This record gives sequence, structure tokens and C-alpha cells, in this order.
Amino acid sequence: MSSTLLPKPQMRGLLGKRLRFHIVGALIVSLGSAVLYKYGVAEPRKRAYADFYKNYDSMKDFEAMREAGVFESVQPKDS
Repeated sequence: MSSTLLPKPQMRGLLGKRLRFHIVGALIVSLGSAVLYKYGVAEPRKRAYADFYKNYDSMKDFEAMREAGVFESVQPKDS
């Protein structure tokens, strides 16, 4: 027939070989995603909260909400 024979397909150990390859790939992708999330989302969010609460005055905010009539149990000062 033909002068070149097709190579036989690998039948034994194929699943293990493919799993090893895909597990390593999945580990690399998941670690990369975790690092990107930490430095792209979590750290800027922590920095933003720290900056906000550095100068936050809760009593000033309470008084502003009190005057706006947000609370039912506390009357505004002008009433």
C-alpha cells in the first residue's frame, strides 16, 4: 500500500499526561488571577478606605443627616 506507515496512537498513560499538563496550567492561571485581583482590586480598595477614614468625622456626618431628616428617632435642631 503506502510506503509510510502512520505512527500508532499513544493509548497508555494518555489521561495522566494530559491531566498533569492541564493541572499545571490551571495552577498558573489561578495564581496569576489571584495576584492580579490582590494588586488590581484589593489593595486599591484598602487604600481608598484608609484615605476616606483618615479624615472622616462621624459626628459631622451625623449632624448633616440629622438636619436632612434621615433619622426618625432624632429630631432636627430647628424643630
